[in-house]
Amino acid sequence: MVFDLITIFPEYFESPLKVGLLGKAIQKGLLKVRLHNLRDFATDKHRTVDDKPFGGGEGMLLKPEPLYRAIEALKKESPEPWVVYLSPQGRLFNQEVARELLAKKHLILICGRYEGIDERIRQYFVDDEISIGDYVLFGGEAAALVLIETVARLVPGVVGCEDSVKRDSFAEGLLKHPQYTRPRDFMGYTVPEVLLSGDHARIERFRREESLRITFEKRPDLLAKASLTDEDRAFLEKLKREKARKAKVYAALLHYPVLNKEGRKIASSFTNLDLHDIARVARTYGLKAYFIVQPLSDQRAIMEEMLEFWLSGPGAKHNPDRREALSLVRPVHSLNEVIEEIRKIEGHDPVILATDARPLRKTFSYEEARGLIFSGKPVLVLFGTAWGLADEVLDKSHYFLLPISGRLDEYNHLSVRSAASIIIDRLLGEGR
Repeated sequence: MVFDLITIFPEYFESPLKVGLLGKAIQKGLLKVRLHNLRDFATDKHRTVDDKPFGGGEGMLLKPEPLYRAIEALKKESPEPWVVYLSPQGRLFNQEVARELLAKKHLILICGRYEGIDERIRQYFVDDEISIGDYVLFGGEAAALVLIETVARLVPGVVGCEDSVKRDSFAEGLLKHPQYTRPRDFMGYTVPEVLLSGDHARIERFRREESLRITFEKRPDLLAKASLTDEDRAFLEKLKREKARKAKVYAALLHYPVLNKEGRKIASSFTNLDLHDIARVARTYGLKAYFIVQPLSDQRAIMEEMLEFWLSGPGAKHNPDRREALSLVRPVHSLNEVIEEIRKIEGHDPVILATDARPLRKTFSYEEARGLIFSGKPVLVLFGTAWGLADEVLDKSHYFLLPISGRLDEYNHLSVRSAASIIIDRLLGEGR
């Protein structure tokens, strides 16, 4: 495996390439890492490799001519090298990408500096752009080292114990299980007894389950691509049920106080679809209750008649699944009544998350909201009818979820049941 690095700071790599398994692999000839000073490919007496950007702006750019000469000179040594530019605009580097790069055999790594490189080099002479994360470094050298170490570990012989590579985090699409060493008891913190049992089958299963648990808790997105057995899936289902029991999420659909098209406070009408569809969402995602706030007596009478039909009348026998969903519905007169009922159940007031299609207030990310939910605190998610929740409701809310938006333009007129489905999935759905 050959790595050619184009950089203006070749000395940056002197120590990292001499130590540890990477240094030993280079000494044994398992890897070749060659450093090329970009200034050696400049033609003026000052060895200039950077210049100001056209159109003005801050900083300097690496010029195209020295980069082109460096790339072309290295291409002459190998017929098909793969040219990689380390860039924050690149695809995100991970273990799968590392295995892909391993197959290339010869990588030319361009380490940018300053404000980056001339766009013409990136567009016409680079095969791949790779980023190691959503943050900014002084240059591409640190990113190049990350890439080299990750790919090098996959080269046969670089890591003495092949099983170690196979058991690495991400090797099988999962994070690695916890590891322990002597002493058995450290300040009262003990090693899990199963690891001391000598029962290798139990130990392997324990490690597998811990790997699954850690991945489920920290990187659930990885599970979609992981290689899982039926036993693994059964264990994950158990974890999902345990996690669902920690969530204390309630939803409330408000018909009052809401706004009409002119911005006046009104009470809106109850709809059959909102009753059924949001109740089914609530049951699917494990909500503890679905409150419908409707102060108008005639509207409440219609709602209660429909609930009676589905909960204890002919509908209950005709469709037991619908009965199960609608059993979560709680008709109430006001938001204060919702808060009071949750207080009685949980022992204290809920944290209130408001939803509003108008991006008027500081928003709370879904990732932050999920963290709040799985901390065990009761959470109430508010949905408004008509043209949205009145200010007096928003003023009672603690956090405001990001509005749902499409990709085409500013059109944003989803039905409340559609919005509720999307939002609840973002808060409680798998793979989030």
